[in-house]
Amino acid sequence: MTLREKIDNNTAVVGVIGLGYVGLPLLAAFCKGGFTVIGFDVDPKKIELLKRGENYLKHLGDTLVSDMVVTGRFDATVDAGRLGECDAIIVCVPTPLGTHREPDLSYIENTAVDIAKTLRVGQLVVLESSTYPRTTREIMLPKFEARTMPDRKPMVCGKDFYLAYSPEREDPGRKDFNTQTIPKLVGGIEARSGEVATALYAKVIKQVIPVSTAEVAEAAKLLENIYRAVNIALVNEMKMVLTAMGIDVWEVVRAAATKPFGFQAFYPGPGLGGHCIPIDPFYLTWKAAEVGMPTRFIELAGEINHAMPDWVIQRVMLALNGQSKSVNGARILVLGLAYKPDVDDVRESPSFELIEKLLDLGATVDYNDPHVAATHKMRHHDLQMESVPLTKESLASYDLVLIATHHAAYDWQFIVDHSILIVDTRNATAKAKGRRSHILSA
Repeated sequence: MTLREKIDNNTAVVGVIGLGYVGLPLLAAFCKGGFTVIGFDVDPKKIELLKRGENYLKHLGDTLVSDMVVTGRFDATVDAGRLGECDAIIVCVPTPLGTHREPDLSYIENTAVDIAKTLRVGQLVVLESSTYPRTTREIMLPKFEARTMPDRKPMVCGKDFYLAYSPEREDPGRKDFNTQTIPKLVGGIEARSGEVATALYAKVIKQVIPVSTAEVAEAAKLLENIYRAVNIALVNEMKMVLTAMGIDVWEVVRAAATKPFGFQAFYPGPGLGGHCIPIDPFYLTWKAAEVGMPTRFIELAGEINHAMPDWVIQRVMLALNGQSKSVNGARILVLGLAYKPDVDDVRESPSFELIEKLLDLGATVDYNDPHVAATHKMRHHDLQMESVPLTKESLASYDLVLIATHHAAYDWQFIVDHSILIVDTRNATAKAKGRRSHILSA
């Protein structure tokens, strides 16, 4: 039976490598669509939880994993040797930045090596990780083509195996779109790979949009996030300028958004968070330099966005100075560790940088986040902190409360009423009544 026939009759085994914010909901979508699925991850703790039917990504719902377990078509493992059992393998591994903001493709490279060890005739491999154009062709393809057939002939893409790129478009916490309803771009290394990959995704995703090549799909992903990064940089710069002029940037954005065409509202913040927006622009600038093309506009946006935590710290210092206090020795509470509201996702969250900068300046810092009970070791941070309770007494005990994330669970009136001094980076307290003199926008 051909791979296309297995896809059409739902007998293909689908493997997903990397069971995080992208991979886990994708695995669940294929299981829900009637496929047998195998999840692969290097973290044995995740695998243990999954096998018990427990979901470690709370924003996806308590039953997402248990619903897979009861089907009898779900398994999870740390054993990359089982990749040969899969008819289709979808790669959702991290693509971070290195020490000098260069692309770190080690996860993709290592995963490609693992897949190549068991690659067999008829398998489909799809990369979903955000990366620069030609990664699929230049990094993954050579490793697969080096795999030889029993007659010692090299395996040929489009004939013996299939390879494609389909960018993830997850936005944790969204209620209006999910994995199955977000339109899916698919681009193959060659035409047949694109067709097979499109057929696979079409079984579980409402709208699949084929593009001509993997490179088009890779570049489209970068454009989507660079578009957001540039516009966020614009409004962040406007915030700094308008604040110096004594003008409320939030009201300005609301006013501009009344125009029914030619304007899309973006909102300022304390810095960029999440996996994609802080990272993707640097993937393109690095690749552009390789072909001798400067990306001045994108790089300027990156500089502005990455300078925002320092600007927020300056606002904290200004607020404390107004109370005849210094940062050194001040007790500061940061509200919100996640990078966006109502999720437990702390990837690239500016709150970590804010906390570390305040600690370096001599402040005593705590945090509260209803979605993040404690910090864990990350690539660039290891705060070893736990979320503190939010009470009248605790709020009143801090010299300053810094609002970094506007979770819906927060009672902003309660926070305003019981805090001595507030620096608000999210305009979260805008509707709170009563005295406003102790609130500084940032």
